Amino acid sequence: MSEILNIAKAAKASCEQLLNLSAQAKSQILNAVADELVRQKEAIKAANLLDLKAGENAGLSAALLDRLELTDARIEAMANGVREVAKFDEVVGEVLGGWRHPNGMQITKIRVPLGVLGIIYESRPNVSIDAAALALKSGNAVILRGSAAAISSNKFLVNLFNETGVKFGLPRGAVALVESTDKEAVGEMIKMHEFIDVLIPRGGKNLKDFIIQNATIPVIETGAGVCHIFVDESADVREAVEIIKNAKTQRPSTCNSVECVLLHERVAVKVLTSLARELDGVQLRVHEDLWAKFGENLGEISGDLDANLSGLKAEVKIGESSNGAQLVKADESDFGTEFLSLVLAVKCVSGVAEAVSYINSHSTHHSDAILSRDYANIERFLNAVDSAVVYANASTRFSDGGEFGFGGEIGISTQKLHARGPMGVRELTTSKYVVRGDGQIR
Repeated sequence: MSEILNIAKAAKASCEQLLNLSAQAKSQILNAVADELVRQKEAIKAANLLDLKAGENAGLSAALLDRLELTDARIEAMANGVREVAKFDEVVGEVLGGWRHPNGMQITKIRVPLGVLGIIYESRPNVSIDAAALALKSGNAVILRGSAAAISSNKFLVNLFNETGVKFGLPRGAVALVESTDKEAVGEMIKMHEFIDVLIPRGGKNLKDFIIQNATIPVIETGAGVCHIFVDESADVREAVEIIKNAKTQRPSTCNSVECVLLHERVAVKVLTSLARELDGVQLRVHEDLWAKFGENLGEISGDLDANLSGLKAEVKIGESSNGAQLVKADESDFGTEFLSLVLAVKCVSGVAEAVSYINSHSTHHSDAILSRDYANIERFLNAVDSAVVYANASTRFSDGGEFGFGGEIGISTQKLHARGPMGVRELTTSKYVVRGDGQIR
């Protein structure tokens, strides 16, 4: 019998026990796990270091290494996230509505777990803890399959969760890690519809496309983040530059970092000049229309910054600094690309109508923002942009389960069925109807 089949059977068997686990027991488990994460911080970093060294030897990009790394601050954030989840009200069994049938039957709609979750993810080992905590709180069993790049970190974290949890009643098999790093393991897992109720992939486009095309289990898509920010002509330029700087540079390897900025044609030169001066180490890939229209101005900017205007594109490494940004002419392929690094595509648009149309056709419907002081334009943008999260005058970096008060997230859904946006405890449940009668027949 395969490793995954054994894991899947045990996970399915644990579901009934999870339903009988009290809210108090869940909180005890989660708070104990949070304490243990902090207590074993050095051991966690030691396990993580094995992955980081292997990743460096394998030539992983700076963006992937950043996603992989567990620092003191990130471990503390994991622990705090688990504590936040522990404090949530119990959702399993929550009454969502009810009414009395004309024949006297009482019909009640209640919240119930999805069952067994299959989480397939890449690089970020914190997902192991986030997913386990959210699954437990929502009454679900979870099967975790991380990437080979994070195997040492994932093993340590899942073992920590289970060893701590069983002391307070966590059913064995309720949280499991597929330790096989063979690609065939994913192919086997995504066809186990008898045991797994839903798949949630978190990773690159190739992984998600493979799962969507081959799975026999329902999939909740957590999409790539090609996020846009539109700077309207009424925007406060200084504030706009600070927001864009945060959205691009605070942690560029995340799916909620901005990848494309659209500038209203009336303020494009002014904003681009400020971005070029303020975004140290960022490569601005400027659309040819904007490049041609403001070529003289770009030349002046580039002279100040010693930027490369020849069209040659130098890769900018995460953490590398320079005197301002580097300006290069963009290729069409740069628009609609998730860079996950200090690279930002820039384009000029005629106004809010073109910005909305462009975003709806080029984004991944993750998170998009407008920076403006025009109330009508803001409302038009917020209503018309078809993305999971839309912002007015704020950074896209807030698209996050922790920032939304969920304690963590299982992923950010970019689809429209079942769940959309950051997925917390409630998004990991479904509903059923309970009907109470006294002998009624139809």
